[in-house]
Amino acid sequence: MTHDPRVEAAALDWVIRQRDPAFEAWDAFGDWLAQDPAHADVYHELAALDADMAALPAEPDAPVEADEPADASETGNVVPLAPRRMTRRVWLSGAIAASLVGMVSVSLLNRAPDSYRVETAMGETQQVTLADGSRISVNGGSSVLLSHADPRMATLERGQALFSVVHREDAPFRVAVGQSQLVDVGTVFDVTRVGDRTVVAVSEGAVVYNPGADNVRVDAGRRLAVNDKTSDADLRAISPDAVGGWQGGQLVYDGVSLADVAAEVERTTGIKVRTTAGTSGLLFRGALQTGDDPERLVRDLAALSGTRATQDAGGWTLSR
Repeated sequence: MTHDPRVEAAALDWVIRQRDPAFEAWDAFGDWLAQDPAHADVYHELAALDADMAALPAEPDAPVEADEPADASETGNVVPLAPRRMTRRVWLSGAIAASLVGMVSVSLLNRAPDSYRVETAMGETQQVTLADGSRISVNGGSSVLLSHADPRMATLERGQALFSVVHREDAPFRVAVGQSQLVDVGTVFDVTRVGDRTVVAVSEGAVVYNPGADNVRVDAGRRLAVNDKTSDADLRAISPDAVGGWQGGQLVYDGVSLADVAAEVERTTGIKVRTTAGTSGLLFRGALQTGDDPERLVRDLAALSGTRATQDAGGWTLSR
């Protein structure tokens, strides 16, 4: 895989700048990531490469020079940023510079990937605690991609996860999902990704959806549903207590489509529940106990939704 050299140059610039403890341009960095999914891919590869090479010694006695402005030839159309305390020449001295430049120009994929994936089967849940104390609870049938080099970034590839984030003003937690990015504002939030659809429900704090483009703020007690293909977005009020209820065995809904309810029931319990064309769009309100009795759960769902549940070899179907 070959990356655009201009994107590589810009990503390398961000990696270098973030080594400075005084770096504060996290909003600008988030905007750059949101411009194109490829930006995050290249950045994570370079950040991982940087972490791998951190143990290599810099060339001794290298003179420290005054800060220099960004060279437009290096960053293409990237807008010049404020001067930094640590220059490229200081950081990329000696063997580190030679190794990094050579490895980037030949191939970024010749090295072992830094990322690691957390996957769950239907009905299985898993919790991950990150280095900063943030927790990610992964529901069944889900996949979350994480990075050792950037523990403040996660990618929800599919399924559902609840994020309990330790907020840092200098390093907001970011979640990539589909073609979009979420940035935390002191937050506990649930994210679901099925097909081309993303649903974000916030229990505490707030999340900003695509800060560099749509810039939609989702506060506690709000639920945002977005479809990538149609760009349809629906922001509505919910009960904060209902967010992430699947962790404790209780699913609470207030105006959620029956198709979405059925999908979450399957993720959480492993019970296959289908909806027909006439029932999938029904808005469901009520609470369900997952428990150990799948038949009772489905019967309760049918009774509360005004549908009929029939069982076959493949699971359950809700119909009129």
